[in-house]
Amino acid sequence: MADNEKSTDIPWSSGPSRRAALRGLAATAGGAALAASLGGGTAHATGTSGGVRTYVLVHGTHSAAAFWTAIGRELALRGHRVVAVDQPLHGTDKFIPKAYQAQDLRALATEPSPVAALTLDDFERRVTGAVRRAARLGGPVVLVGHSMGGLSVSRVADAVPELLSHICYMAAFCPSRTMPSLMDCASSPEGQHALNPLHQVGDPEKLGVLRLNWRTSDRRELAAFKEMICADHTDAQFLRVLEGMQTDESMTAYVDRAVGRATTWGRLPRTYLRFGKDRAVAPQLQDRMIAEADELTPHNRFTVHDFPNAGHLGPPDPTRVTDVLHGLPL
Repeated sequence: MADNEKSTDIPWSSGPSRRAALRGLAATAGGAALAASLGGGTAHATGTSGGVRTYVLVHGTHSAAAFWTAIGRELALRGHRVVAVDQPLHGTDKFIPKAYQAQDLRALATEPSPVAALTLDDFERRVTGAVRRAARLGGPVVLVGHSMGGLSVSRVADAVPELLSHICYMAAFCPSRTMPSLMDCASSPEGQHALNPLHQVGDPEKLGVLRLNWRTSDRRELAAFKEMICADHTDAQFLRVLEGMQTDESMTAYVDRAVGRATTWGRLPRTYLRFGKDRAVAPQLQDRMIAEADELTPHNRFTVHDFPNAGHLGPPDPTRVTDVLHGLPL
């Protein structure tokens, strides 16, 4: 099916809505093994899809840079540079609780995690560093975030807009003035349309992380995970995705503010890849985030590429996303 193209800002409190949003945050995980499962002012470059670009790719929560392998490989084969960023204590440096390896669920509920000390500032610094190095190579830099990676896109676009030629949100959180953090987005009425995992391990308030047991043998829990992030993928692909997930994500990063400013972030050309059957970042929430961003900068609105049948990981054929990224106007 051809993609339909169109152009187009809740306090966080305790109680049932918070618990629901905490459960729902797992759905933004993204799937670190997507590729494995599938095989002065702002300086803008001129032109459209021609020429070498550097794509800086940012993964979502509970995920890693490996999420981008298939898309990154295809971009590289089309002649571009690609930098897929591992956030601190993610990917090659990820923290694995000893109790997770042993599947000792009682110990897993209380084992301390260094991930709890991470903030969105840590994430921003990691991505900003990658953008700075990429910019020194010459040529335009395109910053792309999936799911929770959208927070870093907004933060980095505020920090170094002069180094970026385009920013792209792929079914990603784009907080606004009325929803300034990921947690605010997830707990909004639109965010409540997302599916939630059946269980989380331990008390997030005490652990300082949202901890999930991706190695569970509970069939109902596995079915919930699959529906949230891999509904349109095979069971074999889903198992490969699970293998790349990590247990912990920082609660502090979830509540940190990540609202782009009109004078920095708002000057950059921006694109949103809308996934119409996303059960993690609900389409209703995607639409609200797009609309509120456009209200902030009505002179510079999102270009929206609609993938109406795509779930949270995107279309099973990653070349459809790559085609859009390759052709982003600069």
